[in-house]
Amino acid sequence: MDLGPLRTEYRGDGEAFEERHLVSRHPIEQFAAWFKEAAQCPAVGEANAMCLATCGRDGRPSARMVLLKGFGRDGFRFFTNVESRKGRELDANPFASVVFYWEPLHRQVRIEGSVKRLSEEESEQYFHSRPKSSQIGAVASQQSTVIPDREYLRKKNAELEELYRDTTVPKPSYWGGFILQPEVVEFWQGQTNRLHDRIVFRRPRDSTAPLGHMTHQGEDGWVFERLSP
Repeated sequence: MDLGPLRTEYRGDGEAFEERHLVSRHPIEQFAAWFKEAAQCPAVGEANAMCLATCGRDGRPSARMVLLKGFGRDGFRFFTNVESRKGRELDANPFASVVFYWEPLHRQVRIEGSVKRLSEEESEQYFHSRPKSSQIGAVASQQSTVIPDREYLRKKNAELEELYRDTTVPKPSYWGGFILQPEVVEFWQGQTNRLHDRIVFRRPRDSTAPLGHMTHQGEDGWVFERLSP
């Protein structure tokens, strides 16, 4: 199937995303501003949906959609079955990339960095803040394991609903959270003429190195640059 003629109109050049349009010289504050716009846009289904890419020791990448469950200057939080493929890969190779794509706004944010496990206390707190049905679902499903059919899950879920009808659902040992600590954050704004806007923030490994003539000083040790589309 030839998809070459498939085209979507984005924004006009008059709506370009330039350095002067940054709400902050800190990437997390800039992300917060864009995230707020996405969350308030009726056409965006789930603003916190992100594609998480991981890679094991074998060098083979894998990607899937997960939900962002919190963010701040310390990083981006998400929760999962830690024995799933992504959990095993993050244990073996604690680096990841996430991508947010808010199609109605023609915006993308790409984040790269190191990943570490959240504390049991924080995982426990979030687990019990979820609807009880979601807690039971996490217990019922050993993510990424082979099962005979969907009826197996239905039956197991029903058994657990009865078991925990009047009691607290214990957090499984195999369920927990991760935090991605950003080292690169790229903001992309689509343009109809394909001269897309890309402003990338990064943390230099050597904070004493002089900046290039097209590199700008950000906040809290970050620097940023405009990249060609």
